[in-house]
Amino acid sequence: MPSRRPLRGRRIAVVAADGFEAAELFVPLRALRRAGATVDVVSLRRGRIRGMNLHLPARRIGVDTTVGEADPGEYDGLLLPGGFINPDLLRQSAAAREFVRGFAAGNRPVVTLCHGPWVLASAGLLEGRTLTSWPGIRDDVVNAGARWLDQEVVRDGNLTTSRGPQDLAVFVPAMLDAFAGTTPAPATPVRGSGSDPQRDAPPGVAFAALRWSPKPSLAALVGVGLAVAAGRAWGDSAPRRRGHR
Repeated sequence: MPSRRPLRGRRIAVVAADGFEAAELFVPLRALRRAGATVDVVSLRRGRIRGMNLHLPARRIGVDTTVGEADPGEYDGLLLPGGFINPDLLRQSAAAREFVRGFAAGNRPVVTLCHGPWVLASAGLLEGRTLTSWPGIRDDVVNAGARWLDQEVVRDGNLTTSRGPQDLAVFVPAMLDAFAGTTPAPATPVRGSGSDPQRDAPPGVAFAALRWSPKPSLAALVGVGLAVAAGRAWGDSAPRRRGHR
């Protein structure tokens, strides 16, 4: 009988920053731990990072280590959840880009969905690959040299990708299979030679979330104002590089 804990003894890095899509981290995380994996949340800073439900604040999660301290060689696989903010922060971090490259160099499984491929693009890892993503970043993926498919899950060697939270029911089993690595990675059947075309309209889930959004509270507006003021103050006090005008 196949083991009910096929990932026993495997160690997986979940690389995320503030603004990660909550469902894309917590649902796979629970599945990985149930499958027996040891999972570390690796981020840009220590403490607790904030999740999002699309554009609304969600629960936080504690960070185990940072991308600057962690060694990719100590992990058997990498999971990059998406969201709008999280991968945009990660792709701007040299340490995060280097950490992700370590998995590609070792041909270890890399699993990502939604906007997560942004990080791979900035790390220079998409040239010649076939993958999927949130439809809105289709052009970014193609411009990074990849072939984009509008499918629930795409597997290309050590890379497994999915479109977003709407595909989690299909994504999670594919993720577990990729990290188990008990059989050679099957390539997703591909027709034709180019990328799938752009969509004619955004996914309905995005419209629905915005339509039913609550009005911002006074406390939230004040908090945003304070955060902007603090950012400006930090920017004014931060040392500036010389030689650039």
